[in-house]
Order: sequence, then structure tokens, then C-alpha cells
Amino acid sequence: MRILITDGNERAALAAARSLVCAGHSVGVTADSRVSLAGVSRGVRPHPLTTDPLTHPADYAAELASITRQHGTTVLLPMTDASLEAVLEHRSVLPAGVVLPFPDLAIYRAASDKGRLLTLARDCGFAVPETRTIATPGDCDVTLPEDYFPAVVKPHRSVVTAAGIRRKLTVTPVADAVECRRALAALPAAAFPVLVQRRVSGLGEGFFALRWGGRTIAMFAHRRLREKPPSGGVSTYRESIPLDERLAGPGLRLLDALDWQGVAMIECKREHETGRQVVMEINGRFWGSLQLAIDSGVDFPALLVRCAAGERVPGHRDYRVGVRSRWFWGDVDQLYLRLKARGARLRALLDFFRVSPRRDRSEVWRWSDPAPFVVETLQWLGLFTPRRVDATSRNTAVPIVSAPSSGVP
Repeated sequence: MRILITDGNERAALAAARSLVCAGHSVGVTADSRVSLAGVSRGVRPHPLTTDPLTHPADYAAELASITRQHGTTVLLPMTDASLEAVLEHRSVLPAGVVLPFPDLAIYRAASDKGRLLTLARDCGFAVPETRTIATPGDCDVTLPEDYFPAVVKPHRSVVTAAGIRRKLTVTPVADAVECRRALAALPAAAFPVLVQRRVSGLGEGFFALRWGGRTIAMFAHRRLREKPPSGGVSTYRESIPLDERLAGPGLRLLDALDWQGVAMIECKREHETGRQVVMEINGRFWGSLQLAIDSGVDFPALLVRCAAGERVPGHRDYRVGVRSRWFWGDVDQLYLRLKARGARLRALLDFFRVSPRRDRSEVWRWSDPAPFVVETLQWLGLFTPRRVDATSRNTAVPIVSAPSSGVP
């Protein structure tokens, strides 16, 4: 089959591209630059893209549609919230033969609504964080007790439309009421209602599933071992774990309640004191640590494409437990932040250099496909930044320019 993957600078795009090339598919990757992490992977055909899905979602979908026609695409795989929502909203512009193996826009947006998710997740058996909802910008002067902090300020959706322009919003950690009010004041009106959630102390764990035609095709679970920043963020080092019923049971019920179609990640924290699985959010797309699932034996991209092709795919439950995956340059950033904090520096160094060749896998580096790691390394060192492609330069060679490091200061 001919597969087109978007957002070529995402690590999930690289993992999906490698998986699908290995499965024998013809794979194209789009990016807003001529050189991208997934676009330089072995066997991949890169497609420069000129349109931003946040600022011009309709134009973005139309440009993708044009590329799918040129590529003869049969399956389209958007990799980020911005690209997926743009394509779901304007999927009518895609050629008739292109399969978009994701839920419809209404279901996707229901899963992306963090406020609604809390109620639904609770009904399905998850615990939920202690939450105060700030309904409008006028309610930002709400007084929270000092023992409510540390907390996080979480817009009800990751992508919102403000002044006619879509914006990508992030979760903001706050240490006290002053920081909380400042974070709330910085948000656009479209971000509201905003959730202020008391921080949950526990290990980050994730439940991953592929659901198709009302059936659960595949499941997987992992635990975050290190995150960037260390206080909580994107995982840099993680490990496959068994499917605990306290995680998988509510997770399957939640996806069933949403009538989900496609892949999804349900992010939780296993609370230290109680062992409860406290739900954080659901991502209705491929996730950053996708390579770990593939290395452990659950090839979500290949399975999803088989489903999209109309195959009757048998259920996939078994995988290797204890496999670890490391995003090297992200882990270097994590080490730097721990050393900068002047805490247990020796422990931070020992953790970083404690590597087991038997069970550890590098997320980006592969002997059989070294180019993505080379590109990422040069970008991290600030020696190379692929210039964005615009409509007038699509057929022009793109020079390599120096830029500030994308790694730590």
C-alpha cells in the first residue's frame, strides 16, 4: 500500500515510517522543511509541505490532498493534534480512495475535551485528579488554598481557535496561587473552561490500544522512568509493563464508551499512596514513545494499516515486558536539568549512564538507518536547522543555516 505520514519531524512519524517500510509499504512523509527526522529515514520519500495546519487548516488539508493524488496514497496518517484535526475537519477534500483510519471529528473532539473526559473516565473506573474548573476569563481571581499547590493549569483542549487562528496550548505547572493567576491570565478566552488540577504524586503509566470495528485489536502498556522536565513532561526513558487490570480495564471501557476507531493513548499516573490509576488525558493519535511498543512486539502502525485495508486482523495481546526505550537527546536534556537543579547530581549521572544492552533500545539511533539520528544530533547541537519551505521555494535547494541549539542552553 501507499502510505503518507505527516509531521516528519515528530519521533512518532519516524517510528511509523520505519515500521511501514519494514512491512513492505511505499511510504511518503510530509514536513514543512526539505530535511526532516522521518523524511531522511531509509526507504522513505519526503514531500515538502508549505502550509501550517494551525493557521490555515483548510489549505493544509487541500495541500495534503494534492500530495496524496501525486503519491497515489491509499492511507493517510496525521501525527499531531493540529494536523489530525485539520484533516478530520476537511476530510471531504481528500480523494475518494484515501483511507483516514481515525474516528470522526465529533468523537475525536469529545475525547480531546479534558473536562468531559474526567466525568467519562470516572464512570469507566479511573480515578481523577482533584480539579477546580475556571469557566471563563472573568473567574481567574478564584482563591485556592495554599495546600492545593503544586498544581497544573490545563486548558480544556490542546488546540483552540482564537481570533480566527488556531493555537496549540500546553499544560502549565504552577507552584502557588500567584503563578496560577499569571498562567490563567496568559490564556486566550478560547482556552476556557480551564482545569486547575492538584498535582498527583505517582509514576506515569500509559495504556495504548488499537480498536477497529468495535473490536480491540491490540493493547500495550508502559511506565515512564524519566521525563523532561524531571517534574513531569514528555518521557525520555520508558519501559514496557504488564497489562494491569486497573489500567487496561477502565481504558477499554473508556474507548468503548467513546465508540473509538483507531489508535489511542490513555495517560495516567499510578498514585503512590493508593495505587489508583489517575487519568491525565487521552491522545487520539500516535504517541511520542511509539517505538517502544514496536520494539516490544506490538506494531501499531502496521496493524492499523492492515485494518484500514479491510483485513480481518486477529487480536494481538502478547508483547515483551521489561523492554526499555531511550530518546537519547531528550535524556541528555533531562540530565542537564537535573544537574542544574543541584539536587542529587551523582544519582542523576548514575541513572543516565546505567544502560543495559540486553533490554535497552535507542529510540532514534538504528545501525540500519542512521540518518535520522545524524539529523537530530546536528539540530540538537545547533549546527543545522532545515529552513521552512514556502510556496515560492518548493523547487529550490534549501540551504543549511546555523541556528540556536534546540537542546539545552
